[in-house]
Amino acid sequence: MDMAPSAPSLPTTGLPTVNRRRVATAAALASAVEWYDYFVFGIAAALVLGDLYFPAGSSTAGVLASFATFAVGFLARPLGGIVAGHLGDKRGRKPMLVLALTLMGLATTGIGLLPTYDTIGVAAPILLVALRVVQGVAVGAQWGGAMLLATEYAPEGKRGVYGSVVQLGVPIGVVTANTVFLLAGAFTTDAGFAAWGWRVPFLIGLFVLALAWYIHAKVEETPEFRDAERALAEKEKSEQSSPLRTILRDHLGTVLLAGGSFAVNTATFYILITGVLDYTTRELDMRKSAVLTVSLCVSLTQLVLIPAAAALSDRYGRIRIYTIGAIGIAAWAIPLFLLIDTGSLLWLAVATFVASCFLSIMYGPQAALFAELFTPEMRYTGASLGYQIAAVAGGGLAPFLMVLLLEATGTSMAVSGYIIALSAIALISIKVLAGRARSR
Repeated sequence: MDMAPSAPSLPTTGLPTVNRRRVATAAALASAVEWYDYFVFGIAAALVLGDLYFPAGSSTAGVLASFATFAVGFLARPLGGIVAGHLGDKRGRKPMLVLALTLMGLATTGIGLLPTYDTIGVAAPILLVALRVVQGVAVGAQWGGAMLLATEYAPEGKRGVYGSVVQLGVPIGVVTANTVFLLAGAFTTDAGFAAWGWRVPFLIGLFVLALAWYIHAKVEETPEFRDAERALAEKEKSEQSSPLRTILRDHLGTVLLAGGSFAVNTATFYILITGVLDYTTRELDMRKSAVLTVSLCVSLTQLVLIPAAAALSDRYGRIRIYTIGAIGIAAWAIPLFLLIDTGSLLWLAVATFVASCFLSIMYGPQAALFAELFTPEMRYTGASLGYQIAAVAGGGLAPFLMVLLLEATGTSMAVSGYIIALSAIALISIKVLAGRARSR
């Protein structure tokens, strides 16, 4: 299947700068609060959810059950991407983003209020899984809307930089989630944290609803969507009645290649923020607060690295910068765990910082790259599907597989091998995508 032609930015020089800034800020905030809500579950899964909602069996079994629930959210993300992508390409980017934020705020708050297994029995883990599914649908719907609000408002030659403001939502979400958990732990005893302190980060999810209202009231639809909407109105309804059908019929190969190119990034990221948190505290006896602090500090560096990589992609090309990041992740996979296994906080910081640099090099240009793979009338659907396929294939199962690999082999090198295998898939996918781009 041929790759959809890249759609250059439409002339947006007449748009007021203040409007662009408002949209970019709203997109960045939407991404940040959505990812914050999503990440607090991952941290809680590594720290407390296993004991509170899956108490039967060993501590390892509890962690596996907790991480399996974490993975369920990823399995639901393509559903959110499909529904929001289809409607977003037909009805607009903004309404789907508002809906995604509303769903995430309600689901996250619900988890914060959910009784434990000791209180309501088996209903507790069932409801936890259900709310996690809603979180997955919401984040699957959110990314495409926020990314397209930013990139489709971008000035000529700055799509990478504008797309990176949405990507910054990930490190901002991680930093904020880790900070809130650190504060909750600092101001409670271990018993208090297990009883109620862990709930505080989830209840902050209520603020997402205020942001959803702001975007609904203050942000305009993107100029590229309005132009695509007019073009679609001029065609026969039978020709372009379904962006999803068009993607699956004509551009499924591009979607799968996009997902394959990015799965290693999502897998390595979730291994670092959730799998390593569990591994270092449960297996290496490192202090929870110290590991969370390292994760927080490393995530702060991404606030500089991600936009820098995006800016380089505007100048030197998306594929070139993207490839450098994928090669770096593969090369660092073995040193990463050799350093973590020392049990030293310093080497943990070094190991995760270098890995984070390579993740940022890939993540910076990724939003603009995925947007440019598809034309405006199918862009929300195609880009969202590619991203969410990567999330399922990589991120959702990564912490769960990490625990299984460690239990089965007794060595962290098995996790390094998993990262290297995904890196090989990424590099093959990138090479094919680059070849298709050259053949256009």
